[in-house]
Amino acid sequence: MALKSTISRLTLQLADLDRQLYRDFPLTLARHPSETAARMMLRVLAFALHADEQLAFGRGISTDEDPDLWLRNLDGTIDSWIELGTPDPDRLKRACGRAARVTLYAYGDRAVPVWWKRHQAALERLDKLSVMQVDDGAMQALAEAFQPGMTLQCTISDGEAMLSWDQGSLAVAPATLKAAA
Repeated sequence: MALKSTISRLTLQLADLDRQLYRDFPLTLARHPSETAARMMLRVLAFALHADEQLAFGRGISTDEDPDLWLRNLDGTIDSWIELGTPDPDRLKRACGRAARVTLYAYGDRAVPVWWKRHQAALERLDKLSVMQVDDGAMQALAEAFQPGMTLQCTISDGEAMLSWDQGSLAVAPATLKAAA
């Protein structure tokens, strides 16, 4: 019998000073059995950093055709494709062919430098691609903070996310490995 995803809800209260966006987003997250709490909360952080009424989570970690998050235009074209992890450069190349912008949030303090060194030349050629790295400490703190039904406040200024919840707070500033051209 296959294990099913766990459904969790949380409210993201966003104040994005960079984009002048102030809004609450009720989020429903499907967590695949193989997805860690840290990765799930990275999806929430990526949502906050790219928040839009049309931004949606992909079908999940086990679906190769979808990104982790995406923003589709009304005509069905893909404006933003957002990935997490250290995917194969061919996947990112295909994403750049389908979307106006592609953002990767890489994680794994030990794995990312090795992955980046191996694939940097191929990734540098992708003009639509931005690569950001989120450190393991921030991801772990977010994972420990998660409670189903929680309210997460997020203030974004100069690309840094200040997150707070009932029992704590955290500043997260993803490091830029590559900016889109």
